[in-house]
Amino acid sequence: MANIVAIVGRPNVGKSTFFNRLVEKRQAIMDNESGVTRDRHYGYAEWVGKHFTVIDTGGYVTGSEDVFEGAIREQVEEAMNEASVVIFMADCHDGLTGMDNDFARIVRGLKKPVVIAANKADTAEWSYQSSEFYGLGLGEVFPISSSSGAGTGELLDEVVKHFEDEGTENPDDGIPRIAILGRPNAGKSSFMNALLGKERTIVTDVAGTTRDSINTRYKLYGQDFILTDTAGVRKKSKVHEDIEFYSVMRALQALQDSDVCIIMVDAVRGLEAQDMNLISLALKYKKGLMLMMNKWDLIEKDSNTMNKAKAQLEEKLGHLNWIPQIFTSVTQKQRIFQAIELAVKVYHNRIRKISTSALNDAILPQIDRFPPPALKGKHIKIKYITQLPTHAPTIAFFCNLPQYIKAPYERYLENNIRESFDFEGVPIKLVFRKK
Repeated sequence: MANIVAIVGRPNVGKSTFFNRLVEKRQAIMDNESGVTRDRHYGYAEWVGKHFTVIDTGGYVTGSEDVFEGAIREQVEEAMNEASVVIFMADCHDGLTGMDNDFARIVRGLKKPVVIAANKADTAEWSYQSSEFYGLGLGEVFPISSSSGAGTGELLDEVVKHFEDEGTENPDDGIPRIAILGRPNAGKSSFMNALLGKERTIVTDVAGTTRDSINTRYKLYGQDFILTDTAGVRKKSKVHEDIEFYSVMRALQALQDSDVCIIMVDAVRGLEAQDMNLISLALKYKKGLMLMMNKWDLIEKDSNTMNKAKAQLEEKLGHLNWIPQIFTSVTQKQRIFQAIELAVKVYHNRIRKISTSALNDAILPQIDRFPPPALKGKHIKIKYITQLPTHAPTIAFFCNLPQYIKAPYERYLENNIRESFDFEGVPIKLVFRKK
């Protein structure tokens, strides 16, 4: 059984702060406002040679009819069912509350090891106050401070006693990452849930429901990869709240960490400036790219609607017409698995290595047919082509006068490479070196 630790408790007791301390990075958004964390958030931690998965959860509120709090309860219950050990977090400053007692009744029914973390015990006086949490009847109480780290060693010593083995350091290491990005309410979380067949992330009609970037391991057609659902990205001028600012930062970090970016576009609104900004960022970081035109079921159609839409997209994309597009409806489950299949294809295109002989055999005849234009009476001779050992495809051209090759001829070479080899969805970098 995997070593999985779920951090649970009522809102605003410091669960995300403790989660970030365990995973040793600011992965979950923290704020004094309650209800910031909504979806389950996974990370990896290690203590005394034992490796384990940590799950951060939203604050559990019993009996509330709020749409978010009801969905958060389901997320918390899912996390506790997965866990091998549960850390029940409480707040020394607030003391034992009715909400703690209500939630404790649910936790007691799990029949799993439970450890109580009495958080915000920053002084000896607050540590003494933590003894009242023994009244929850859940087991030993450990006074800790999530912000300073005080007391966390003793707590973790108790947690790791319940592990059956040493665990895996990082089970996600080396697995392809696919990030789902787009404007708010484009359908990113619904897409994730439709693929998984369960409510992995909370979905509502309210824009900005997803706040953190949520990673999920997924397997399709024999390929393991990690899907990342991200918060909707709006124009900077429209972002006024700190939480949304950090949500956008997490989304942009997910883009940088990914291998392939699925840019999800609302087909009703079409490709807008913010979508183009995301495409530009993906190009900057040399990521695989595809466009997913969602909500296609809301478009009035005739026999030529899709062809017209593709023509309009290619006109907007211009020289980026190598970015593939797929038209989907997440609510109708229309072409959603084909979308993932396309993302996997783009990933394999990105890691493709073309042999030097194949490159020279295909491209040198095209160069001979249409050589680089002479500049200042000097003729440019490209003698040799090879692919460099980089993460994203980089093709090196060795020639006598590399400084004289201009952008139009670069585009000619790139187009020939794309026609000869399948680099659909992948930015190609061309470099020119002196031979």
